[in-house]
Amino acid sequence: MNLVIDFGNTRIKTACFEQESLLKKNIFNDAEELQAAFANTVFENILISSVNQTGEEATAKLQTSGKKSVLHHQLPLPIQLLYATPETLGVDRIAAACGALAIFPGKNCLIIDAGTCINFEFVDANANYQGGAISPGIEMRFKAMHTFTARLPLVKWNDQVGLMGNSTESCLQSGVLNGIVGEINGVAEQYANKFPELKIILCGGDAPFFENQLKPTIFAAPDLVLMGLNRILRYNAS
Repeated sequence: MNLVIDFGNTRIKTACFEQESLLKKNIFNDAEELQAAFANTVFENILISSVNQTGEEATAKLQTSGKKSVLHHQLPLPIQLLYATPETLGVDRIAAACGALAIFPGKNCLIIDAGTCINFEFVDANANYQGGAISPGIEMRFKAMHTFTARLPLVKWNDQVGLMGNSTESCLQSGVLNGIVGEINGVAEQYANKFPELKIILCGGDAPFFENQLKPTIFAAPDLVLMGLNRILRYNAS
């Protein structure tokens, strides 16, 4: 059995795999919870991905038994990185791209990762990662409007908000949420016009809100990053 660990900006996500089968996944608030959960478990292989600390720091906090690897751009990958600055490419973006390859091999894929930021990643039918875009996520947009104005309040998002707000709070909510929906649909349409038979995949912590708001041709894959990490782990183990 193999273990993949995703140290994200806010939480730690893990998944246990047997070959390609996802057996169990967990979410932890900190490294202490993670350590307690797996202290007595032995894994064949462990792959660690971290966006908020170095791989060495993340590995030092993990005493679980198993052959450990840390994801970085120089690790052998099942995709080719055509990114101009691979050393600055987030490992979560690499994992999402590899997850798309696992689901739709041989297809042009656009991944939309709706998390702290909204990441757009494009992998072509020949498994070349070409790049994409990074845009502010939901919470970031609310905080920005509050921080950079004198009187706009910091509001929480409401998934029942309509198109037209009738208060400052609901106008902020409508602007952020409907704006993101329009942005995602617009970007997806541009890619679909440029690349034939495009597969569009949605993942990330805020993906559940957008599932029913976006065009039906978008495929929801909440475990895409974990699947991508497992794809990378198996590629290196073989």
